[in-house]
Amino acid sequence: MSNPVPEEPSLFGDGAPAMRQASILFRQILSLMGEFERVLQAHLKVNGTDLEAMELLIEHGPMSPTELAHGLGISTAATTLVIDRLEKVGHADREAHPSDRRSVRVVPAVASVSATFAALRPLILGVDGVLDDFSASERNAIESYLSKVAGVYRDVILESHPST
Repeated sequence: MSNPVPEEPSLFGDGAPAMRQASILFRQILSLMGEFERVLQAHLKVNGTDLEAMELLIEHGPMSPTELAHGLGISTAATTLVIDRLEKVGHADREAHPSDRRSVRVVPAVASVSATFAALRPLILGVDGVLDDFSASERNAIESYLSKVAGVYRDVILESHPST
């Protein structure tokens, strides 16, 4: 038996089904995630690209400027400006590559990593803690739903990439 479709109008015109409450709530979560990112950017004194660079450095560790540029999907010249800004506010440092003294790598500042995790901790623990309110079978259903939603995102992203 399927869930009834709410009576509210569709976002996609006449004849298209209205969004279900779970989909509406998911869109609200995505919006709140964007709002939280803006709060985090303000807290860390960075813009969106700089925050993305910080995330890459925290996740992958030290990177060459070229690797960082590829990860960000921007030019190496633009990446130089990102690194300059991150250095200026104390989030990253340039250091000589340990095995190739001719090159440098960008290293996340320890204090910056700590500050980032301190800002993220209440959100991560809070979201994870919400699962404690559900039974094992309910958690399985939630995990299945989210896994399938992630799959839809992956599929749409793959379909949207221009052919190379």
